[in-house]
Amino acid sequence: MNQSKRIDILSANFATSAFLLLTSAFVVAARPAAGATFTIIHDFSNGADGGLPGYTLALKNNHLFGTTFQGGSNGYGTVFNLFQQNNAWRVKSIYNTTSADGQPDWGVNFHKGSIYTVTDTASVGGPCGTALKLDPSGKGGRTATQIHTFVYSVDGCPSGDLISDAAGNLYGVTQIGAGNGVGAVFELTPGASGWTETILYVFTNGQDGGRPYAGLVRDSRGRLYGTAAGCRLGDCNGAVFELSRTKSGWAHKTLYTFNSLTNPASGSMPTGGLIEDSAGNLYGATESAGANGGGTVFELSPTANSWTLKVLADLPAGAGGPVAALTMDAAGNLYGTNYMNGANGVGSVFKLTNVSGSWKYQVLHDFAGAAGGSYPGGGVVLDSNGNLFGTAGSGGAYGWGVAYEITP
Repeated sequence: MNQSKRIDILSANFATSAFLLLTSAFVVAARPAAGATFTIIHDFSNGADGGLPGYTLALKNNHLFGTTFQGGSNGYGTVFNLFQQNNAWRVKSIYNTTSADGQPDWGVNFHKGSIYTVTDTASVGGPCGTALKLDPSGKGGRTATQIHTFVYSVDGCPSGDLISDAAGNLYGVTQIGAGNGVGAVFELTPGASGWTETILYVFTNGQDGGRPYAGLVRDSRGRLYGTAAGCRLGDCNGAVFELSRTKSGWAHKTLYTFNSLTNPASGSMPTGGLIEDSAGNLYGATESAGANGGGTVFELSPTANSWTLKVLADLPAGAGGPVAALTMDAAGNLYGTNYMNGANGVGSVFKLTNVSGSWKYQVLHDFAGAAGGSYPGGGVVLDSNGNLFGTAGSGGAYGWGVAYEITP
């Protein structure tokens, strides 16, 4: 994601966490894992290929798909396809967004051949984003349909990825705006006359949190889980929530509230989204606090009547930990990115390995800045061979971000 944009959105709301970071005296360094090979597979130029790749890639049929916030033929960003051809990586812009569409700053979701994503627009107080449906148009391109326009005072400004259910309904979050100014959870339902939006929950900025930054995860019973990155200072520093469908609508439940004043060990600012394992446990990360001040990786496990949080790892100190969801491989290992933390202060990629119930933290790569890329605003995606792919939002040969591969 655009670094300055992310900082502008979040910095004003988390003074308590910033204080914790400033008072942290030591930086914990970890050596990169032996054998991990980092390769830049594309340098974005802000030309036809776009610039500022902001979020986690999607892998489908050995092709990687993502968005750029700028560049493309219209200058408002792209939806791109990154693939190998003749032993080289190539980028094809499958859709160039327009000023009417807005600028895509998040990832993509696939459903029955269509691609869905959300965009930002420059309006203040009025329309502030769209939801786009991209359908095949031949020769690998896509035709876009704006299925919803977001309005600040009504449903808020969109953030994070969209997810879909089997019926094709879409679910997502807005980060700012809506009834209390701190975002909402919404559903978009397709119908014969178009798409209908339903607001499922409006955040209050209390113990339920507010300003959700990342998308949702949906379990096999249709329940939605997500994180609200922050809330009223002094009361809490973010929350994890559940939304479940009832006969009368959707019921909201706060599963855990983070508080860096009363319980800094659990972390603060759960900015990234969640993932779920086969047993129904949820995994996520916080951006700050924890034992080292650089955030935590946590597990939330359901019990009969509540959820129990366990800190799996304390992340190294720095100016900002994970802002995107983790990834889990078939063996149960976790992978993630630090947005600013790392040996050079511009981000890193890490792995957590479960060894007899204890989690070992390994650095797979420290971004170097400049031509080496910096600020990985998205997480990583794994292919069938265990290779990791991701993007860094700035730096590279042209200064407009990179796509990379890590071979463990």
